[in-house]
Amino acid sequence: MEYVRFGNTGLTVSKLCLGTMTYGKPTQRWPWALNEEQTRPFIKRALELGINFFDTADVYADGESERVVGKALKDFAKRDEVVLATKVFNPMGPGPNDKGLSRKHIMSAIDDSLTRLGTDYVDLYQIHRWDYDTPIEETMEALHDVVKAGKARYIGASSMHSWQFAQALYVADLHGWTRFVSMQPQYNLIYREEEREMLPLCKDQKIAVIPWSPLARGLLTRPLNKDRNETDRARTDGYGKDIYGKFGDFEIVERLNAIAAQRGLPNAQVAMAWMLSKTVITSPIVGASKPGQLEDAVAALSVKLSSEEINKLEELYVPHPIVGFN
Repeated sequence: MEYVRFGNTGLTVSKLCLGTMTYGKPTQRWPWALNEEQTRPFIKRALELGINFFDTADVYADGESERVVGKALKDFAKRDEVVLATKVFNPMGPGPNDKGLSRKHIMSAIDDSLTRLGTDYVDLYQIHRWDYDTPIEETMEALHDVVKAGKARYIGASSMHSWQFAQALYVADLHGWTRFVSMQPQYNLIYREEEREMLPLCKDQKIAVIPWSPLARGLLTRPLNKDRNETDRARTDGYGKDIYGKFGDFEIVERLNAIAAQRGLPNAQVAMAWMLSKTVITSPIVGASKPGQLEDAVAALSVKLSSEEINKLEELYVPHPIVGFN
């Protein structure tokens, strides 16, 4: 495993982060999710491979992901040996204040997350999305107070417009509040819109970049078949269908197939190697629900693509509508 500085902080993380959206229990939204017994071997294996960075969210499996992940990490590792991240924003109950980024919800949500995770603090507390109904000043001050209370070491953000992220950084600097140190954008071979503004902003501000869906929800992991990669997850993942499979995406997957075949490597390794070739990327968030997926991700750290291969992978890309911000 390789390790890297987390943006402009003194924190060191593994160059891969284990995402835990599909851990906890099957739900109506995520029927393919794994239960606790199925989940634990993946967390243990990640630790064995040197991964020290784990990302979850309060909304995953209605809170069950946090509980299962926290319990496994407590059983398999020392708390100070891992970097644990979670998120706040999405609805966690039926009430009008059970969601969003108001001071009220943030203060309640962090305590609820810590209880489920079984820890006194998280290393990284992230806003899952932008809240159009709450002033950013209220959100940033509340997050600052969470850090000062010792409940989070750092704060980060996820998918939003670059002007919004710049505004949040400015507000924090203006008031002397805790600054976001990371951005979790959607970024992969078939969705590269963040290259226009967000990634240059992060590079300029020394922000850690930890992309979600680096393998496009599995689309970049296997050769196309007659059903266009219609796995059980693909058939039931309405959100994934809204994001991927349009605007020439399958042509890029076919190009990936060809380069992977020439290399004698799995598609996933080549797609991850492309991601890791970008110096602005800190630690892609990888999911694992089948044997060998973690090993593939780690093996990609040793795969170095030529400039010609990178150009071939990138040249078919066409602009996409912005998605994933809601």
